[in-house]
Amino acid sequence: MTESVVHSDGHPEGQGGDATRRDFIHIAAGAAAAGAGVMIAWPLVNQMNPAADTLALSVIDFDLTKVAEGQQVVVKWQGKPVFVRYRTPAEIQAARETPMSALKDPQSDADRVKEGREQYLVLVGSCTHLGCVPTFGTGDYGGWFCPCHGSHYDTSGRIRKGPAPTNLVVPNYEYVSDTAVRIG
Repeated sequence: MTESVVHSDGHPEGQGGDATRRDFIHIAAGAAAAGAGVMIAWPLVNQMNPAADTLALSVIDFDLTKVAEGQQVVVKWQGKPVFVRYRTPAEIQAARETPMSALKDPQSDADRVKEGREQYLVLVGSCTHLGCVPTFGTGDYGGWFCPCHGSHYDTSGRIRKGPAPTNLVVPNYEYVSDTAVRIG
């Protein structure tokens, strides 16, 4: 009968180190496979991120000193026109006094401007009907008029008459200083 030698780790001779080596090889091979999978998947996931030129236009800063009271400036943001209007006190009053029952898409003027800066109105300048660009001052309510299909907006950019279903969109914006607004 052959006598077997038992090592101090409790495994018979010839088996003690093999199991540990085999486990290490399996773990290393699994880690290498996972790393290779990530390296293959990363370019596929990364290509779904917006392009650098799109990110560059995702936020714009605008100097409000370029707009005089009663005027409007059109800036381009994400390929769309954005109206920055410095409203007169009469335009603000007309927007505030409009009863909600007269609006197709009820929204108060206070919900469309920032508190303390009611004179500035920032709107995406695309008609909510078919995306045309409305003109200011030619509508029935002192605001914007879309000549393509006849939508009329008031001095707060709210739809009052015509086929447009909703108000002109107020984009995300914030005041970064007393004279600058950041859109986006």
